[in-house]
Amino acid sequence: MNPGIIGQAAGLFAVTNIDDILILSLFFAQGAGHRNSTRRIVLGQYLGFAAILAVAVAAAFGATFLPESATPYLGLLPLALGLKAAWQTWQSHRAGDGHEEEAQAREGGPSPLAVAAVTFANGGDNIGVYVPVFATAGIRGMTVYAVVFLALVAVWCFAGRYFATRPVIAKALARWGHILLPLVLIAIGLLILIEGGAFGL
Repeated sequence: MNPGIIGQAAGLFAVTNIDDILILSLFFAQGAGHRNSTRRIVLGQYLGFAAILAVAVAAAFGATFLPESATPYLGLLPLALGLKAAWQTWQSHRAGDGHEEEAQAREGGPSPLAVAAVTFANGGDNIGVYVPVFATAGIRGMTVYAVVFLALVAVWCFAGRYFATRPVIAKALARWGHILLPLVLIAIGLLILIEGGAFGL
């Protein structure tokens, strides 16, 4: 393996996915105390990123599963999940703290599909960056990029969990995470929609 390509792949992943650490930290905070929540979040992150890779690789070979005009509308996924989370938080607040704890216990943290949907939607614009890189890298180079990217997904998950479990950050997320997560998801959704010009915005 060429160390130069590995370095380029690591740099490209870091630049295009830096915001994922914040989202992962919020997901890990939401899943704190729930059995198997770490496994579900990591699985969801891998599912979402594998979908990004699959679309980018297919597009590099000339197949277009996701038309460019459709990319901005991926913002509807985190927007919908953020609104749903905000609604649940509001309902829990109205019902009182006891009901909120009961609802959290029942939910058991974020589902793999919810994490995957947010990861894919948030990385939709990454596809446009990856496609020309993959197309010029050739099959061997593309394989290196894919292996490095998938290895770094694990590093990103570890970093997100690490930040979510630091005492100061964990305390802040435990207090404000149920408000921050919906706000971040709604902001990501709106940003994707507005930047992509969806609905003529």
